[in-house]
Amino acid sequence: MSALRNPLFSLVVAALVALPATSSGQNEQVEVIESGDIVQLQPDHPTRYTVVKGDTLWDISTRFLRTPWHWPRIWKINEQIANPHLIYPGDVIVLRFVDGQPELTIVRDDQPTGEVPLVDEGLPISEVLEGVAGAPSGTVVRLSPKVLSKPLAQPIPTISPEIILPFLSRPLLVDDDQLEESGYVTIGLDDRIALGDNSEFYARGLPEDADDEFYLLYRKGKKIKDPDTRKFLGYEAIYLGDAKMLKPGDPAKLVVTKVKQEILPSDDLLVAPLKAPLPYYFPHVPETELRGRIVTALNAVSEVGPFTIVSVNLGRRDGIEEGHVFRVTRHAGKRKDPVTGRKYKLPDEASGLMMIFRPYEKLSYGLIINATRPIHILDAVETP
Repeated sequence: MSALRNPLFSLVVAALVALPATSSGQNEQVEVIESGDIVQLQPDHPTRYTVVKGDTLWDISTRFLRTPWHWPRIWKINEQIANPHLIYPGDVIVLRFVDGQPELTIVRDDQPTGEVPLVDEGLPISEVLEGVAGAPSGTVVRLSPKVLSKPLAQPIPTISPEIILPFLSRPLLVDDDQLEESGYVTIGLDDRIALGDNSEFYARGLPEDADDEFYLLYRKGKKIKDPDTRKFLGYEAIYLGDAKMLKPGDPAKLVVTKVKQEILPSDDLLVAPLKAPLPYYFPHVPETELRGRIVTALNAVSEVGPFTIVSVNLGRRDGIEEGHVFRVTRHAGKRKDPVTGRKYKLPDEASGLMMIFRPYEKLSYGLIINATRPIHILDAVETP
């Protein structure tokens, strides 16, 4: 089975394997202390779980760990198993205790089940060949090629892929340098202004010898500034659709292959990536203490909940990576003391978790994974 598994999924590194199923019967809380952090098991954690199709690593880990991003600390690698970091439907996850400390390990049967018949039965002797190794003396059989048919195994995703997949290849943020390198729509064929599906159009600003075939159409949106420093972070990129090159040159000729919003003259073109990255991540906390703020939310909503996409004022320059997990805290501000009449500062309260899935240099996009109370633009994010 392991030969059928795509190595590109190795980034998952079994991400967040843990696992519900049957209660362990233990109500006590087990802690693993490492580098000053505490890894907490859920009071009703299971001791054994069989992974099924539809599971996500984050959900089942949350049922097992109170801090699901700490799973690597108790994950025991089975070196005798091919791809020991990847978790597949049918795998059995077992919790055991070694020297009083919890460990997660995997039980997997990688051996093919069933036998592949190589002999056609019921054929007249005149249609078969002799000399099959191991056959009884005088036996004649006909050999036919057979294919071992087994479903292609897919690792469990960290989160449901459909949530973020549309946003992995679309432009979300552009800066001045990208705008300088972008092409732009001039006019549609037959002087058409508004472009739709299958509309052919002309564009300028692309290399005359461009050999790229596919492009993304977008429109520059509002300017994004850091809420603390007021420095420029980039422009929102409003995705409009896809296009295919028909004939390079100046102007180049293209055709619209997909429309998300109406496409107009001066709208921009970016070369489309060859393939969207697979939505499998290694959820982990940043190595340093980081603190930032939520800058925007998808569709410009002011109050967001689980599975909402937001941007934060932290980027690659701050060490941000795909899969970084942050705690979201609600900034309550100051209140007036009813006795003294003076204002005092209320403490920030944890309100949810966010995972980064697409970092840029100065800003990153993440997914709100869970929320215990409404989350707002300008709320803080910090290393858990």
